[in-house]
Amino acid sequence: MIDWPRRGLYLITPDDEDTERLAGRLARALEGGPALVQYRSKLRSAALRREQAGRVAELCRRVGVPLIINDSLELALEVEADGVHLGRDDGDVVRARRRLGARSILGVSCYDEWDRAERGWEAGADYVAFGAMFPSLTKPEAVRAPMALLGHRRPTSTSVVAAIGGITLERGPQLIAAGADLLAVIGDVFDAPDPGARVAAWRALFDRTANGPARVS
Repeated sequence: MIDWPRRGLYLITPDDEDTERLAGRLARALEGGPALVQYRSKLRSAALRREQAGRVAELCRRVGVPLIINDSLELALEVEADGVHLGRDDGDVVRARRRLGARSILGVSCYDEWDRAERGWEAGADYVAFGAMFPSLTKPEAVRAPMALLGHRRPTSTSVVAAIGGITLERGPQLIAAGADLLAVIGDVFDAPDPGARVAAWRALFDRTANGPARVS
């Protein structure tokens, strides 16, 4: 397994058909030092997604931030990303782990289902993600997940839980207190006047809670 931060801001890229503009926005955000970056794109053009994923990979490698590709194992392998994130319809987790090998990061979406998280860990996932925690502009139709899921007992002390959906810096403390290790954010950073400063503020938040919250059964 590569050495990756299991706690902190999980920065997700916004949809943007202009590769240069997306790269510039991400470069500014990377100045703040997120824990992870996920390339997420719902653009129709597969060629454009490949172009952008490659550019994002270059930027992340330059600053040493692990890159996760959303939805596509093939694209993750093609651009030599550090891992992949799979939703309900994005392929088998066991097969993905087999193809990625032991060193890559594998995450799975669990929505509002703790059983799905347990199955994901058993299949080889490194982290599971719950959400939407709050109403989300990116996925307004997303099912809402109860915050209590973030603090459920985990299989091992290193099992990682991410939260996603409508998350802002102001809402971050309650999610960390509830048990989240990673907080996935798009708009709160990329819509900020200074994305790098916003990411730095997120880092400061996690630094203030460095010991983490107590787990609940």
